[in-house]
Amino acid sequence: MSDLQADPVFYSSVMIEHIVPRSKELPFRRWHAELLHRARQFPGYIRTDLCPPLVCRDGVVKWYSVMHFDTPEHLNEWVQSSDRKELVIAGQSFLQEYRFKSFTTGLEGWFSQTSGTERPALGPAPWKQVLSVVMGLYPTVMIQSLVFGALGIMQDWPPGSAMLVNNLITSSILTWGVMPLVSRLLAFWLEPPYRRSPTRVNLQGAVLVGVALLLMMTVFNHVE
Repeated sequence: MSDLQADPVFYSSVMIEHIVPRSKELPFRRWHAELLHRARQFPGYIRTDLCPPLVCRDGVVKWYSVMHFDTPEHLNEWVQSSDRKELVIAGQSFLQEYRFKSFTTGLEGWFSQTSGTERPALGPAPWKQVLSVVMGLYPTVMIQSLVFGALGIMQDWPPGSAMLVNNLITSSILTWGVMPLVSRLLAFWLEPPYRRSPTRVNLQGAVLVGVALLLMMTVFNHVE
């Protein structure tokens, strides 16, 4: 069930996991066919890949589809379209759950863990992503530097080797430890409801992150 056209240099893609009760497979297939029909009418549409279904033991079937557009702008236009929103509402009668992921800035992987929801702007706004990553990265790098310095770890290593190992350690700590925690703490700000976050919520989140960074900077400035 793929629509093949000339392959572009780069795809902007969205991946959706649909969880469907076994008794609702036929309605899902019809619904997905209509989804493809409408998506083809949008500029920049390239193709959709629908993977073979995964039959689970708990009475549901998981369907994975990946939709490709030529640019993030065209993908975003489809994601935010009234056509797709109408189909999402119609699908709620038989879709048990779904997970929606798309990638444009390179940071969304740290903010795409919520199930049963989707983000119309392809993940949190880039400025929110940057502030959140800095909030996690800053204390991680500072604490790691202080601990390694106190213990004399890698002090005699060549700069290139030390930097590579440090980056590997920092990235691992961020990915599996710090960023999931930051994402949960700032979920009210990073993962708003389907509609755009109110200005008040945006301001609250930005102030919270700013105050946290200033407090951490003050603490680290007094650590020898």
